[in-house]
Formats: sequence, C-alpha cells, structure tokens
Amino acid sequence: MTVPADVHRRAAVVGAGVVGGSVGLALRSCGWFVSVTDSDPAVAAAAVDLGAADRTGDDPDAELTFVAVPVGATPEVAAVALRNGGVVTDVGSVKAPLVDQVDSPRFVGGHPMAGSEATGLDGARADLFEGAVWVLTPGPSTDPGALALVHGVVRSFGADVVSLSPEDHDRVVALVSHVPHLTAASLMTLAADRAVDDAAVLRLAAGGFRDMTRIAAGDPGIWLDICADNRVAILAVLDDLAATLAEVRDLVDRSDRTELERRLSAAQRARRSLPAGSVRPVGLAEVRVAVPDRPGELAAVTTMATELGVNVEDIEVAHAAGEGRGRLIMVVASDRADEFAAALSRTGRSASVHGL
Repeated sequence: MTVPADVHRRAAVVGAGVVGGSVGLALRSCGWFVSVTDSDPAVAAAAVDLGAADRTGDDPDAELTFVAVPVGATPEVAAVALRNGGVVTDVGSVKAPLVDQVDSPRFVGGHPMAGSEATGLDGARADLFEGAVWVLTPGPSTDPGALALVHGVVRSFGADVVSLSPEDHDRVVALVSHVPHLTAASLMTLAADRAVDDAAVLRLAAGGFRDMTRIAAGDPGIWLDICADNRVAILAVLDDLAATLAEVRDLVDRSDRTELERRLSAAQRARRSLPAGSVRPVGLAEVRVAVPDRPGELAAVTTMATELGVNVEDIEVAHAAGEGRGRLIMVVASDRADEFAAALSRTGRSASVHGL
C-alpha cells in the first residue's frame, strides 16, 4: 500500500487485542499512519477493517512501535522491533524483568492502567485511555528523546502520564492490579463451587459481588506470565492480604463490633478519598532544569514529579552541543511549578519557572 504524501508520522502496533487495537484506533485518530501485525494474520486484517490500522505487515520506517503482546513474549518482540531503528514501547503490566532484558536507549517501558473485561479486538475503543493513568518506566540508559516521544504520544491519547522506576511500578501494581484480579478470580471460583449445591448463589450474585468480580472475566491467558514475572511482589501482597483477612476473621469470630466498625470506617474513608481522575489544569508553566548527560538523570527527574504528584503535561529535551549537558523542559500546572522547581533545586539541580 502506498503511504499518502501528506502522512508524515508512522507507527506500528504488534498485537491486535483489546489494548493493541485501542492503541491503533487512538493513533489513527491523532493522524498517524499505522501498520499492524499479529500472530494471527486474520486478526491483523480485522484490525484494518475495524479502522485500527491502515495496513497489515511490518513497517521498518515506523517512528514508534507499540508492543502489545503477552509479557512473556515482549522481550523478543521488542528486540525485533528495535532493529528497525525507531523508538519502541510496550503495554505490559510487569516492568522490571522486561527493562533488564531489553537494554536499549530507544526502549521505553510502558503500562496503560486501562482495560476491559472484553477480550480480543472486539473490545478495542479509541477512547480507552482517555483519563487513564499511563505509567512510563525509563531506565538509566533511556534516551531522553525516546521518552519525550512516547510521553507526548500517550498524552495525545488523553492519558495522564506518570514515571516510576520499573521496580516501584511492579511493587505498586501487585497491590492495585495483580492481587485484586487474583482475589476476584478466587471469589468467583468460590461462588461457582458453592452454586453446585445451591443454585441460588449465582442468581443472587448481583450488585456489589458482580462489581467486585468484574475483572475476573478478563483473558486468563495473560495472567500466567504476569504471575511468573512479578511473583515476588505478588506473593508479598498475598501474604499481607491473608494476614489482614485472618485478623478480620478473628474480629467476626469474637464479635468485636468496635474494632470491626473502626476498620470498616477507615476503609470507607480511604475508598472515598481515591482520586476520581486528573483534572487538566487551566494554567500551565514550563519548568526548565539543566541536566547532565549521565545515565539515569532523566528517569530521576521524571520520577520526582510523580512522587510529588505533579502531572507533566508535556516534555522536551534540548541538547547544548559540546557542553555535556542538556535542558529538560517540562510543562506542568502553573500552581505546582514553583513547588516542583524548588524540589529540584534542593537536589542540587538548576531549575527555573517560565509562564506560558
């Protein structure tokens, strides 16, 4: 297929499932020319029919490639994509083992915290990432330009981008994603087993139970690699959960209404305080920080923004030829810019704020 003359940006998607298909739809809505490949050629062709890609097949000229395959297959697929010379990112939910294996400055680990119980391409949506958190995990060798490219593209999808170290990412998602899925699956299995002897169980499984176990309807295949690759973090959270449930069991057994009410009230307050989503700021400002050309500097600065709760709306890297340093320009909410710059200055970095 001939690429139209007015198309300047080319991207590739490997894996046309729910997330890969949604990435393709989002890319095309932003004006990218998208090529798609999948282990099943029929699925790739269906992605073109759906409008998630312009054509099937590899694109050696792709500026950016999204790898959307199971985490166990991602290292090999990413290595192949990197040979084409473009920037490569992924969408998997385990990062530390992957970043260790794919040691390239043009690879940026990524994880969109969005999904659906729907499986396959039929669940793909162009707006899947609107308002969702998309984690990027730059490593010591990550090229600043590669990070800026991926950051800008996923922001164009409507996602809120945060940066974490691969290790911190895996520890956090074990708590907020991996163990919740295993818990939902365990509850659903328990209900299904009980329903063998009591048909009313599943008929009454509505409301809260249905909401709580919704994620158990997701594709079970992807969780095998996740549990293997993030085993240590998942086991730690499972141990903590088991201990907490044992404590609750004891409270119920002893009819300790006072302590049980305290725990339930604390959980209620914590649940109500969960952020409903990031609100785009009205005013913006640039925070400019001089960064030396040394490994890990970019990752340290972007991770600091996440730790402070500062959303980075845009990021740009300007290199000063021959000076061994560059300038990192981050666009943030104007009412957080001074705080962020001050925090950077306290670490010995030279930072300044410029209004927009």
